[in-house]
Amino acid sequence: MQTENPASPPVRRSFFDTKIEFLKGVGPQRADLFNTELRIFTYGDLIQYYPFRHEDRTKFYTIREMFEGMPYVQIRGKLDYIEEAGEGHKRRLIGYFIDSTGEIELLWFQGIQWQAKNLKVKQEYVVFGKPQYFNGKYSIVHPEMELYDPKTPLPTGGLQPVYNLTEKLRKKFVTSKQIGQMVRQVLDQVSPHLRETLPQDIIRRRDLISKAEAMESIHFPKTVHALEQAKNRLKFEELFYIQLRLLKQKLVRKVEYPGQVFKNTPDADTLLNVFYRQHLPFELTDAQKRVIREIYRDMSSGKQMNRLLQGDVGSGKTIVAFICMLMAIDNGAQACMMAPTEILADQHYNGLKQFADMLGVRIGCLTGSTRAALRRDIHQQLQLGMMKILVGTHALLEDVVQFKNLGLAVIDEQHRFGVAQRARLWQKNDHAPPHVLVMTATPIPRTLAMTLYGDLDVSVIDELPAGRKPIKTVHRYDAHRLRVFGFIREQLQQGRQAYIVYPLIEESEKMSYKNLMDGYESVARAFPECHISIVHGQMSAGDKDFEMQRFLSRETHIMVATTVIEVGVNVPNASVMVVESAEKFGLAQLHQLRGRVGRGADQSYCILMTDYKLSKEARTRIETMVRTTDGFEISEVDLQLRGPGDLSGTQQSGVLDLLIADLAKDQYILQEARDAATQLLEADPDLTSYENQPIRRHIESLRKEETNWSRIS
Repeated sequence: MQTENPASPPVRRSFFDTKIEFLKGVGPQRADLFNTELRIFTYGDLIQYYPFRHEDRTKFYTIREMFEGMPYVQIRGKLDYIEEAGEGHKRRLIGYFIDSTGEIELLWFQGIQWQAKNLKVKQEYVVFGKPQYFNGKYSIVHPEMELYDPKTPLPTGGLQPVYNLTEKLRKKFVTSKQIGQMVRQVLDQVSPHLRETLPQDIIRRRDLISKAEAMESIHFPKTVHALEQAKNRLKFEELFYIQLRLLKQKLVRKVEYPGQVFKNTPDADTLLNVFYRQHLPFELTDAQKRVIREIYRDMSSGKQMNRLLQGDVGSGKTIVAFICMLMAIDNGAQACMMAPTEILADQHYNGLKQFADMLGVRIGCLTGSTRAALRRDIHQQLQLGMMKILVGTHALLEDVVQFKNLGLAVIDEQHRFGVAQRARLWQKNDHAPPHVLVMTATPIPRTLAMTLYGDLDVSVIDELPAGRKPIKTVHRYDAHRLRVFGFIREQLQQGRQAYIVYPLIEESEKMSYKNLMDGYESVARAFPECHISIVHGQMSAGDKDFEMQRFLSRETHIMVATTVIEVGVNVPNASVMVVESAEKFGLAQLHQLRGRVGRGADQSYCILMTDYKLSKEARTRIETMVRTTDGFEISEVDLQLRGPGDLSGTQQSGVLDLLIADLAKDQYILQEARDAATQLLEADPDLTSYENQPIRRHIESLRKEETNWSRIS
C-alpha cells in the first residue's frame, strides 16, 4: 500500500472516532475512496467492516490436482512468460504459469499495462484464485500474485479474511489483503480501548465469548470454531441492541404517551352495537373477533395504541377497521384511513360508505383528484367535527386538513409510505395522539416483523371468511396459451370475468406500454366477442377509475392491466387471474395479484405463464406459488430469496442496516436476543443497575443517525 505521511490526529471523542486517513499507509486521497465506496470513515467503521468469507492459506495445490468446480486454490510455481492477445474489449494479458506437474494460464482483462510492467518473468510466485476449465485447459482470472521468498516462512495456521471490494477500488489496486492489513493495524492498537458492551450475566448465560475475542476472531480466526463463536457473539449483540431499543421505545410510549379512552357498553344503542346486531353483512371469523378484542383493549387502556394488523389478502381487515372507527365515533372522536393509491382509497371509501350510510355517519374521500369546492367543504366539515370518517391518499397529510378530534388513524399498506409522511399523520391531534392501526396484506415474516415493527403490538387475522375457497394456482408455459385462452372462455361463458396482467419493464416506460398494448391486441383477437378494459400507469386517475367501474359493473369481461391493480382491487365476480411473464414478478407481487380473485363464493384460478427458460430463483418462486396459498409461508421463502432489505420497502426503516446478522438465517439468535432484552428491561427498565452500565455506555456511544423511526408507525 502506498505510504503517505499522515498529519497529527485532531482531538477526538474516542480512539474509534479517529478518521481513517490517520491510519499508516492511507492518507486523505485513499480515505476519500474508502468513504465513498465502503462508507468507512473511522477506525470504528473499519473494524466493523467484517469479511464475507475466510480462506485457508495453509494448503498448496499442484496444477495436476486441479478439477472442475474447485473453490479458491493456492499454487506455487514460476511465471514462465507473458503475452498480450486480442483487441478492443477482448484485449487481455496472458501469463503462462508452471510448476513441476503442469501449466495453467493466468488472465488479466483490466490493468493490463500495470500488470505487464510489474510482473517478473522466470520468477517464483505464490498464486491464489479460482480455477476455471475452458477449452480443455485451466485458467485463473485476475489472480492474487505474491513473489515467493524462501526466507519468508509459509503460513502455518489461521484463516485469512476476504473483504468485499467495489469495481472502483479494484481499479485503484486496493485489494482485500490491504484491507486486512489495515484492520490488523487497528486491532493491534485497540486492546486498551475495547470495552465490553454486554453485561457479564448475559455473556455467562448465553455462553458468549468476550467482545475483544470476537473482534479478533471475526477477522483473523485461528480455527473454524473460533470464527463461529465470533459470529454468534457479534450477531447476538447486534440484534440485542436493536431489540432493546425497540422494546424500550414501546415501554416509553406506554408510559409517556396518553391515549384517548374509548369504551363500549354492550347493551347501549351505540353505532357499534347497532351495526353489529343489525347491519353486519356476514358472521365475523374467530380471528376477526380476537383482533377486535385486542384493539379494544388498547383503545380503552388510556395509552396510545400502536398496533400492526396483518392479514392475508381477503381476510377481512377493512371490516375490522370500520368497527374500530365506530368505537372512536361513539366516544366523540373522528377516524381516518390513508391508502397509497387513489384506486385503493376510492375502493375503501365506496366499501365503507355503504356501511356508514346505514348508520347515518358522514364520510368523505380526499385525494389529489378531489375538486377544489368539494375539498373546501370537506375541510370545513372536518374542523367542525361533522365529518366523522375521512378516507384518502397522501392528501390527508396536507397542513390544511385539520380534524376537530382525530381519535383513530388507520394506515393501509403502510410500507408504501415514508417515515416523515406517517409522522405528519401521527401529529394531527394536538391534545392527544390518535390511536394508530397499521394494516398490511403483505404478510411479513416473523423475524422481519420482530425487527421492523418490534415496538408495535401485532395482531394477525389468520383465517379466511366462511365460504371462501382456496384459489387453485397452476403454471403453464407460453406454448400452452391456446389451452389457457380456452379455459378463460369457459369461465366467461359461466358469467365470470378475468384479469390478464403484464409486467412493467423497468428500463423503459415506452417498452412497458408497448408490451401491454401488444398483449391487449392479442387478447382482443382471441376474444372478439368480449368487451375488454385496459388499465396502466400512464392513464389519468379518472380514466383508470372509469375502466375499473366498467369492469366492476360487468360491462367488460376481461381486464388487461399492469401491476397497477396489484393492491386492493375488489371484484368478487372475477375468477381468473393470468399473470404473463410471471418469472419477472417477485413473490409478494404474485401473491398480491392472486388475491385479486377468490373474493367471491366461486372457485377461482391463478395461471402463471412463463417461458421455458427459468432461472433457479424464478423456478422456486413459481413452485412456491403453485404449492401454497399461505401468505406467511410465501413471505418466508421471499425473505430467503431476496433478503430483508428489499422486502416490503423496509430499507427506509434504518433498523435493517445490519453489519453481520442475517434475518433470513439468524431467526434463533434473534429470538434469543429479544428474550434477553425483554428480561433485562423487566428487571431494570431504566438500566440503572451497576451490572447494566456496559449497556448504558454503549447506547450513549451509538451514532445519532442510528435512531429508529419505526416508533412513528
